[in-house]
Amino acid sequence: MRIAVTGSIATDHLMTFPGRFADQFVADQLHTVSLSFLVDNLDVRRGGVGANIAFGMGQLGTKPILVGAAGSDFDEYRAWLDRHGVDTGSVRISETLHTARFVCTTDADHNQIGSFYTGAMSEARLIELKTVADRVGGLDLVLIGADDPEGMLRHTEECRSRSIPFAADFSQQIARMDGDEIRILLDGATYLFSNEYEKGLIESKTGWSDEEILSRVGHRVTTLGSRGVRIERAGHDPIEVGCPEEERKADPTGVGDAFRAGFLSGLAWNVSLERAAQIGCMLATLVIETVGTQEYQLRRVHFMDRFTKAYGHDAGEEVRAHLG
Repeated sequence: MRIAVTGSIATDHLMTFPGRFADQFVADQLHTVSLSFLVDNLDVRRGGVGANIAFGMGQLGTKPILVGAAGSDFDEYRAWLDRHGVDTGSVRISETLHTARFVCTTDADHNQIGSFYTGAMSEARLIELKTVADRVGGLDLVLIGADDPEGMLRHTEECRSRSIPFAADFSQQIARMDGDEIRILLDGATYLFSNEYEKGLIESKTGWSDEEILSRVGHRVTTLGSRGVRIERAGHDPIEVGCPEEERKADPTGVGDAFRAGFLSGLAWNVSLERAAQIGCMLATLVIETVGTQEYQLRRVHFMDRFTKAYGHDAGEEVRAHLG
């Protein structure tokens, strides 16, 4: 099953300031702020929802096709993804813009000052999915993840016009999209992904009830935080899957992306929706135990031992046959 993952590609530059921002501001001079903070360390992490999801699928061996836009500074990141089983042949490289970048400084009180540079991400709208499909011999599913909004709309319309099944996954872009745009992005989706808060926001912005949305999508997949995930389909009982026990809670960033990577890998293996959700929850648990969205290691024996403990022998044997 050939799955294309569209979405942002970015790097995070995270710095730590040992003092307090509040001590550096002069109350009557805030209109002319000019500050420079000497930071203790710089942590550069690979990120972007498209790249995060593709990385997780690559770890599981399902060979995802990453579709997005990056800059000429993407070479090292591309090599990292290639080594971890991601097809990066459909990433557009901008001739003028750098890869999207989040730069953030955190002080001793955990306050943050950050900036997000969209950069090459704005060129995602120039990517044609037909070109991607022709290169890989067709597409069975396209995940449309958070990216340049115009690019998301274009990919959705192209999937409809070419009868390519698609999964809608707005995540961070829900806040800036209006109801009309969200209606376009979800109508006819085979899968609609969101967390609980985003679920309510989608209904509020579109003016559609939960029942109306279920009538317009094949499956509604809602992540429930520590309670796992719920999968709904019109006319069917919901499927609910819990999370495996965590060994520790290090960093929640990228957990939703990891769930999607596991779930989509399950679809690629043609397992049941329940089993796909279990794989997603197991991968998400690995990520929450690690600082960084692509810093975890999927050790097969460790993964299968924990998966089997959480979901039972039969579930473990079925997944083991695909994971190897």
